[in-house]
Amino acid sequence: MHGYELRKRLNLMLGWGRVLSYGSLYPTLKKMLRGNLIEESTSTAVTVSRRPRIVYQVTEAGTHEFERLMSEVGPAAWEDDNFDIRFAFFGRTDMEIRLRVLEGRRIRLQERLDRVQRELSMTEKEVDRYAAELQRHGVESVEREVRWLSDLINAERSLGQHGAPGAPPDTTAAPQT
Repeated sequence: MHGYELRKRLNLMLGWGRVLSYGSLYPTLKKMLRGNLIEESTSTAVTVSRRPRIVYQVTEAGTHEFERLMSEVGPAAWEDDNFDIRFAFFGRTDMEIRLRVLEGRRIRLQERLDRVQRELSMTEKEVDRYAAELQRHGVESVEREVRWLSDLINAERSLGQHGAPGAPPDTTAAPQT
């Protein structure tokens, strides 16, 4: 794909909560070119500007690097900066790795939630109502994500016992208790 199409597709995959800018896309593409993870060619299609478009293609080395990165499990996999990108590609990840990433993310968020709730109870008297509302909103958001992760983990485990190995979870199913 060319840069514009790649950005559009990635933004669609990642959802409204994370927008990939051209300012981060093109330096990343250049870095990937230097690492031989992708290659570029010029498109023969005629464009409005009459400049040929540069089209990027993943190399075999790029495919291997992607697979290696997706199989890594550790704190970087479930931190805020990386989790949504990893999750967007879960369909290409082994079920055991998905479970470890989901469980790691849930543990990290639960730790954050416990800390924020302790701090909230200590600072309630010190903040105005708007700051308190913002804190409450943050707590509710993390609680919602912890529930979502628990549902995904239960669905993954259920699929591992009953479904096709490596199949993505059915997130439309009713939460299990």
